Amino acid sequence: MHRRIVFLALFSVTTVLASAALLDGQESAPPAQTGTTSAVSTTEHFDPVAATNAYLAKVPPDKKAKSDAYFEGGYWLILWDFLASSCIFILLLATGLSARMRDWAERVTRFKPIHTFTYWVEFLIFTSVITFPLDVYEGFVREHKYGLATQTFGPWLGDQLKGLAVGVVFGGLLLMALYGIVRRLPRTWWIWGAATSLVFLTFFALIAPVYVAPLFNKYTRLEDPAIRDPILSMARANGISAKDVFVQDASRQSTRVSAFVTGFLGTERIVLNDNLLTRCSLAEIEAVMGHEMGHYVMHHAYKGLMFFGIILVLAFAFLSRSSEWALKRWGDKWRTHSAGDLAALPLFAFLILAFLFVLTPIDNSYSRTEEYEADIFGLNAAREPDAEAEVDLKLADYRKLDPGALEEIIFYDHPSGRVRIYAAMRWKAEHLHELGNRE
Repeated sequence: MHRRIVFLALFSVTTVLASAALLDGQESAPPAQTGTTSAVSTTEHFDPVAATNAYLAKVPPDKKAKSDAYFEGGYWLILWDFLASSCIFILLLATGLSARMRDWAERVTRFKPIHTFTYWVEFLIFTSVITFPLDVYEGFVREHKYGLATQTFGPWLGDQLKGLAVGVVFGGLLLMALYGIVRRLPRTWWIWGAATSLVFLTFFALIAPVYVAPLFNKYTRLEDPAIRDPILSMARANGISAKDVFVQDASRQSTRVSAFVTGFLGTERIVLNDNLLTRCSLAEIEAVMGHEMGHYVMHHAYKGLMFFGIILVLAFAFLSRSSEWALKRWGDKWRTHSAGDLAALPLFAFLILAFLFVLTPIDNSYSRTEEYEADIFGLNAAREPDAEAEVDLKLADYRKLDPGALEEIIFYDHPSGRVRIYAAMRWKAEHLHELGNRE
């Protein structure tokens, strides 16, 4: 929860990480069937559904039950995070504490931007302290319980404090700009606020790979040519002019396998974490990197910014209307009467939080669509369908493999394991002759 709270605070009045999209072209998961067809069969009678079920059957029942319990528990955490944060924001307003925090900030100096920054520091520290027990359970205790974390408490706490510091700096800068807009443009602030937020979000995404990510992990160049050269060859073949591959020391925090091609406008980096290197074969690494290159080649970062821009405008329009109504009704009690009043920040944070909560299925569906597109790209780029299926099984350490259709729509920001493995087996069925010749 801590990371979510930090970035909720960082973009509490601005960032709506959701966008509307349908699963256009995505084929639904195949129905579960009994079957014993080998997942590595390459006969002309190859059955993708049976091969998918054969892969899913590789997961022992106890391991499947454990990953299902972990993932399903996350559904409740979405609700508890929302309720806990909402209660904190309402508490700040109803008790008048937000107004007192504003008054104290205004006594520091006459310079209004400093008022904003000071209040933001108070607000962020207060919310972080109150939610700390839930953060510890969600980010530390629970992760260790399911065998997904490797950090002791001290280093984990250090990462949380770094995240808090990032939130203080970038959140403070953003809010100073936004409150300046609100005070100067009281009627159209929501339009300019959305535009400013999008610019800020773009700037943050631009610098994060180079200046923010290294605060939490060490990135070194991959020196092993047996792994590096095939990745760079695949990158060049797909129009990515990369000269290096970087390794992230994620094992200091987690057991999860992961990789990404991050950044844009010159800050792109091809990154894989060290868990991927130690837990996966070369074919599996190529399958993962093909997927990540798909995000880059299909311009998902830019498309995401366009979607977020539309949603930001809608969010700020909602924020403007709903906050105006709330301030008219309860402003006297809260000792805050206008959007430009710093004491109204908890109200804005609550409204944005509610907006995000309602849009969770839409946000997840948009993300899931892009991930499915990257899966298909990766299959065509790496041409390793069985390796893709093996990696999907490794992701089952923390993702439920075979959810119901509605469950996947609401809670999954990636396609389920069944959908992803079936896509790989369907691709394999259409390339049997080619794969047979290669072998």
